[in-house]
Amino acid sequence: MADSDIVCNKSNATRLSEEDGRRDLAEITKAIAKLRKRIQLTPEDPAKMSRRFNKLGTLLYSRFEQTGDFVDLDEAIEREEKSVELTPDCHSEMPVRLNSLATFLCSRVHSTENISDIYEAVSMMQRSVALTPDGHADMPERLQSLGTSLWLRFKRIGHIEDLNDAIFKGRESLELTPEGVDMPRRLDSLATSLSSRFERAGDIGDVTEAISLKRKSVERTPDNHERMPARLSSLGSSLHLRFERTGDIGDLDEALVMKRQSVELTPDGHADLPTMLMSLCASLKLHSERTGDIAELNDAVLLNRKSVELTPEWHVDMPGRLTNLAVLFDSRFERTGDIGDLNEGVSKKRRALELTHHGHSMRPARLNSLGISLWMRSERNGYIADLDEAISIKRNALELTPFDHVDMPVLLTSLSRSLESRFQRTDNLRDLYEAIYKYKAAATHPSGSPHTKLEAAKCWVRSLTRNLSHPTPSDILLAFDTTIHLIALTATLEQTLQRRYAHLRDSSGLPLQGASSAFTLGRIDKALEWLEQGRCLVWGQLTNLRTPLDDLRRHDSSLAQNFMETSKQLETAGSVRSTARMDMLPSEKISLEEEAQRHLQLARQWEGLLERVRAIPGFRNFLKPLPFEAILQDLPESGYVIVINVDSLRCDAIVLQAGEGAPLHVPLSNFTLEMCGQYQKDLRTQLKVYHLRDRGDEAVVLSEKRDGERGIRSATLTKAGARTIVQGILKGLWDRVVEPILRRLNLSKTDRSSSSSAPRIWWCPTGPLSFLPLHAAGVYGGNSSETVLDYAISSYTPTVTALTDRVKNGQPNEATQTSSIFVTSQPNAPGVSSIPGTTKEARIIYDVLTEGGVRVEKLEGSSVSAATCLDIMETFSAVHLACHGSQNAEDPLGSRFLFHDGSMELGAILQRNLKDADLAFLSACQTSTGVQELPDEAVHLAAGMLAAGYRRVVATMWSIGDRHAPDVATDFYQYLLDHSKAGFNSELSAQALHHAINQLRVRLGDSSDRSLLTWIPYVHFGY
Repeated sequence: MADSDIVCNKSNATRLSEEDGRRDLAEITKAIAKLRKRIQLTPEDPAKMSRRFNKLGTLLYSRFEQTGDFVDLDEAIEREEKSVELTPDCHSEMPVRLNSLATFLCSRVHSTENISDIYEAVSMMQRSVALTPDGHADMPERLQSLGTSLWLRFKRIGHIEDLNDAIFKGRESLELTPEGVDMPRRLDSLATSLSSRFERAGDIGDVTEAISLKRKSVERTPDNHERMPARLSSLGSSLHLRFERTGDIGDLDEALVMKRQSVELTPDGHADLPTMLMSLCASLKLHSERTGDIAELNDAVLLNRKSVELTPEWHVDMPGRLTNLAVLFDSRFERTGDIGDLNEGVSKKRRALELTHHGHSMRPARLNSLGISLWMRSERNGYIADLDEAISIKRNALELTPFDHVDMPVLLTSLSRSLESRFQRTDNLRDLYEAIYKYKAAATHPSGSPHTKLEAAKCWVRSLTRNLSHPTPSDILLAFDTTIHLIALTATLEQTLQRRYAHLRDSSGLPLQGASSAFTLGRIDKALEWLEQGRCLVWGQLTNLRTPLDDLRRHDSSLAQNFMETSKQLETAGSVRSTARMDMLPSEKISLEEEAQRHLQLARQWEGLLERVRAIPGFRNFLKPLPFEAILQDLPESGYVIVINVDSLRCDAIVLQAGEGAPLHVPLSNFTLEMCGQYQKDLRTQLKVYHLRDRGDEAVVLSEKRDGERGIRSATLTKAGARTIVQGILKGLWDRVVEPILRRLNLSKTDRSSSSSAPRIWWCPTGPLSFLPLHAAGVYGGNSSETVLDYAISSYTPTVTALTDRVKNGQPNEATQTSSIFVTSQPNAPGVSSIPGTTKEARIIYDVLTEGGVRVEKLEGSSVSAATCLDIMETFSAVHLACHGSQNAEDPLGSRFLFHDGSMELGAILQRNLKDADLAFLSACQTSTGVQELPDEAVHLAAGMLAAGYRRVVATMWSIGDRHAPDVATDFYQYLLDHSKAGFNSELSAQALHHAINQLRVRLGDSSDRSLLTWIPYVHFGY
C-alpha cells in the first residue's frame, strides 16, 4: 500500500530552511564544498563544530533527496551523529539535531534492511521529544516524527506495541497541531498507522477512521501540492483494504479512481512512482476478479513489471514488488491456465524471499504466497515434490507468525488445503487429520476476520463429512455449531442492512446443511437450534433491537432506557446510511465516513450495554440465541408449527405443538432438493407464461389467434388426461411433503363451509421450498380432489421464534377488538399498468368496515403520498394497501409499493417502529416473493411489515388479478366483522383469508391453471 507522508516526510522532519529547499543541485554541491573547507579550518570548538556538522549533514541529505546517492546519505548520517555527539543535552538545538538524525536514519531504512538504523532512529526521536518542553511549537512535529519511526520499526519487525505507540503519538501530534499547512500531513500520517493496525489486528474501526482522516487530508491539500499524488494513493489503499473486508464495490471503484489519479499526477522518474504503480496494480487485480475483465489483469501485470523495473535490486521494497507481480501471474494462471505464468510467479516469489531478511514482518506472508503458488502448480502438474515443498514452506510461515496476528486463520487454512490435497493423492490419514485439526484451529481462532474464519469452518465441515468415513458426532456438532455462529458474525449490526444481506448470500444453505447432518445423527434439538440461529438473521437483529425491556426496566431503569435509545439509533444507522458516489464533493464523502464511524461506535456501545445487561443476575441469556427448550416455549396454544428442512443430503419436517414434550420428526424420504428446485423452476416458467408479474395482469389463457395480447397460450396438458404443470407441482408437494406430515398428525378433513373449526398450521419452509405454495398442496382435478385446505388453515412464519415472540408479547384482546384501519388505493403509479380495481376495492372495504362500526380512513391516489402514508400508518392498528408492488432482487431493501408520486420502500418501512401495528393487508403483487439468493432471510415486503411491528400480514406470492382482488378483500373483512364481538378481531385474520379463498375458488368453479394461479398467491403470515 502507499504509505504517503508517513514514509515521505523527510524534508518536513529535517526543518530545512526555505533557502535550502529552493537551491538547485549545483548550488547545494557548491555549498557542501565550501562548508567542508570551513570545517577543516575550524579550531577545536565543539559548539562551532556541532553547528557546522549539522549544516553539512542537512546539505548532504538535501542532495541525496535530489540524486538518490546513498554515499551522501551515509555521510549525512555520519556528520549528524558527530553533531549530536558534540551537542550537550541542555542545548536548545539538541532536539532539532536528534530529529534530523532520526529522519536521515529512517530514510536509509526505507531503502536498506539495516535494522540497527531503525532502532537508533526511534531512540533519537524519543530523546528529541523528551528534551522538548511542553507547549513548544515544534512538539507536534517531533511527536509525528517519533510516531513515524515507531511505525517504520513495526513495518520491519512486526511488534504491535510499536504500532499502538505510533498511533498514540500521532493522536497527540494531531491534537497539538493548529489548522494550517501541517495538518494534512499529520492527518495522513496517523491514518496510515491506523490502516497498518487494521492489517495487523483486523479492527474495522481502524480502517474506517483511517479513511475519514485521509479524506480530510486530501481535502486540505492544494491540487498542485507535491504530496497530493501520495495522499490520493494512500486514500485509495485504505479504501482497497476496507473493500477486502466488507466487499463494498463502491470502495474498490473509488480506490481505483484515486490510484489512477495519483499515477497520472506523478512524473516519470519520481521516486514514488514505483510504489504508486504497485498500489494501482493491486486494485486492478481485485477489480478484474470482480468483473472478469482479463484486460484489467493484463494491464496490472504490465504496470507491476514497470514498477519492478524502476526499482533497484537492492531496494528495500523490491521483495514486495516482486511478490505482488508474482501474485498477478497466479491470478492470470487461474484465468487462462497458462503454466508459464505460474512458473514465472514461483520464480519471482523465490527471488523475493531471498531478498527478505529472516526477521522481517512480511516474511511469513511471502512464504505463504510462495507455498500457494507451489500448491497450485502441484494441482496442475501432479508433482508431489511441489506439494511437499508447499507444505514445508507454509509450516515455516505459520511458525514465524505471532499467535494473535489477524492473518493466522489465513495461514492455517492455507496449510490445511495443501495437507488435504496430499491426503487425496496419498491416502495418508495423518495429513487428513492434521488438515481437519488446522481447519478447526482457523475457524475457532481468536484473531482474524469472521469471513476468513467462516471459510475455514466450511472447509472443516467439508473435510469431516466428505473425507472421513466415520466422523464422530461430537466433531460434526462442534463444526456446525462454529459455522452457524460465524455466519452471524459476518453480518453484524455495525454494517448497513444492504451489506449484511450481501454477506449472507455467501453462506446461504449452511444452516440447512447443518440441520440435515443433525437429523442423520438423531439430534432433532440441534437441527431446530441451527435452523433458528442461522436463518432470518437480519430479521432477528431487528427484533432484538426492538425487544421489550419490561423486566430489565424493573431492575435498572436507567440501563434499560440507555439500551432502548442506543438500539433505536443503531437501527436507524443501519437502515438509512447513504453510499458514496464518485460525483460527490469531498466534504460530502467526509460526512459519510463520519456517519460510518458513528454507526460503528453505536454498534460497539450497544454491545457494551449488552454485556452489562448480561452481567446482571437472571439476565445471563438476554438476547442470546435460544436453546432448544426455550424455542418450544410460547408456541401457539392450538395448532401446529411445521419446520421443513430441504438439503441435498436429506429432507425432514419437525412438527411443534404446545403442550407436547418432544417435537415430532417426520423424515420426507420421497422428497429431494433437486425435486424442490425443479418444482420452483417449473412454477417460475408458468408464471412467466401467464405474465403474472403485475397486479393488473390476469391469469387468462388466450387464444393462439389473439396476437398482441399480453397473455399467451396456456401450457397445455402434456398428454390426454395428464395434469397440467401447476397441478403436477401441487400434487408433488402433496404426495411427497404435506400428506406424509398430515398423516402422522392424524388430521381429519374439516367442513369446508366452516373455517372456524379447522386447525391452524404455521408453515416454516426453508431453502427453495420457501418459494413454493405449501398452503395449496393437493390433488386437483377429477373426482378425487384432496388439498391442504380440506384439513387446516395455513399461515407462514419466517422462523419459529418470529411466531413465539408474537405469542409471548401478545396484545390484550381489547386492542384487537377496537381496531382502526387506514386504506389507500394507488391505481395510477407511473411506469406501470393502470389498476382501476384498486379504487373499487378501497371503496367497498371502506363501506363494509364503516357499516361495521370500525374507525376507517381512506385516501386514494394523489390524495396521499408515499411518505405521508408511512406517517399515517403509525396512527392506525391496521393498514390495507391496494396498489402495485415490486420485488427488487438486486437490492432487497428496495422492494417497494408504488404510489403516484414514487414508492414506499421496504427499507423505509423498516425504519418505523409501529408499536401498535396489528394487521397489514398487502393487496399487491410480489409482496411475499423473496430473493432467490437469500431464500432463508425472508427478504420481502410481508416480512418487512412483520419486522416493522405488524403481528399478521396478508400478502401475495405473485401477481393477483385486479378483477378478483376486491372480492377477496371484501370477503376477508366481512368474515372478521361477522365473527367479532365488536369492530373486527384481527386474530381471526388467517381464518378470514381461508374463508375468502374458498369463496374465490367457488366463484372460479374449476381447478384449471388459470383458476389455481388466481387464488394460490394469497398467503397469511404471522400469528
